[in-house]
Amino acid sequence: MSSDTETIRYHAANADRVAAVDLLDQTRLPERVERLVCTTPVQLHDAIVRLVVRGAPAIGIAAAYGVTLTPAPTNESVSANHSTSNASSPESIRRVYLETIESLATSRPTAVNLFWALERMRNIVESTGDAEIRELPERLAAEAVRIHDEDREMCRAMGRHGAALLADCQNVLTHCNAGGLATSMFGTALAPIYFAHENGHTLHVYADETRPLLQGARLTSWELSRAGVPVTVCTDSMAGGLMRAGKVDAVIVGSDRIAANGDVANKIGTYPLAVLARYHQIPFYVVAPTNTFDLDLSSGDLIPIEQRDENEVRYPYVGGTDFPNRGPMTVPKEASVINPAFDVTPAELVTAIVTQWGVIRQPNTGNVAEHCRVESGR
Repeated sequence: MSSDTETIRYHAANADRVAAVDLLDQTRLPERVERLVCTTPVQLHDAIVRLVVRGAPAIGIAAAYGVTLTPAPTNESVSANHSTSNASSPESIRRVYLETIESLATSRPTAVNLFWALERMRNIVESTGDAEIRELPERLAAEAVRIHDEDREMCRAMGRHGAALLADCQNVLTHCNAGGLATSMFGTALAPIYFAHENGHTLHVYADETRPLLQGARLTSWELSRAGVPVTVCTDSMAGGLMRAGKVDAVIVGSDRIAANGDVANKIGTYPLAVLARYHQIPFYVVAPTNTFDLDLSSGDLIPIEQRDENEVRYPYVGGTDFPNRGPMTVPKEASVINPAFDVTPAELVTAIVTQWGVIRQPNTGNVAEHCRVESGR
């Protein structure tokens, strides 16, 4: 992605400025390209909730940077023997950062990358001793930058591994947005498409609209078009017809959390795609980094599913101004609305999961555990 459309930029604090997280505002796309600068954890929390920044990896990166925005108590008076006031004691300084971490963790419940990144930041806070407490802001900033850099490396690796699975495909269908806008660069599900495009194999992509917030129509088609990848937007209900007509060679999606048995939580509407793909004998691929796995959850039944504002369904999405900018009501007030942000696809419907370490074919508890154990060197 070009510098003006980079999903997340970080400006470290120095003598002239406070730390800032500079986000591409995805609620304005595709009509307007605007950026939102956050200088406090509260602003960053709100940006995550409002989907200014979205996508599991990007949420984790943004939250990690958000910890560095903590207005910590002054520690200038911390002395070598730690005789200091309570306001600037090492314990108080750590506590303020930990409170920020706890607050950011409440922004969205399903994407496990958020909690993974915040846990890394927590480890930095808790492992920094009293004698090094002055170094804590710099240590936290360095860890957040590492998380960001690691994601770039994982995106490219997932692209390489996933592209091999698409070698014989011409048309692929994807749901929601799992590209550069949802990560640090290439993306997860779109990474193999970008990798193939760079290496001379340009695929045609069908992008589901992805109701109710149209992440496929607004975001996936926007970034693929800018990259020169041919893309056709279809409504969510068209997928089955396209498959029956032989126009889809593979379905490829991302994930916000994967259970130990390979069950996959992704944007609402993913599960019916997997069912349709199985019926039409079309491979269904999931692409996600290993920090999207939650091995503490035995199955997808245990994955918490975010329930969002009913007005996202009651009023059609209209972008470009305040989010959500609501069009005319399409659901009468007397009718109830349900708005889960995600659904769970059973592992038995998943042909393969692609990670930065390789491919897990026919995922189940055993081969997911083996993949994570062997590749991590444990």
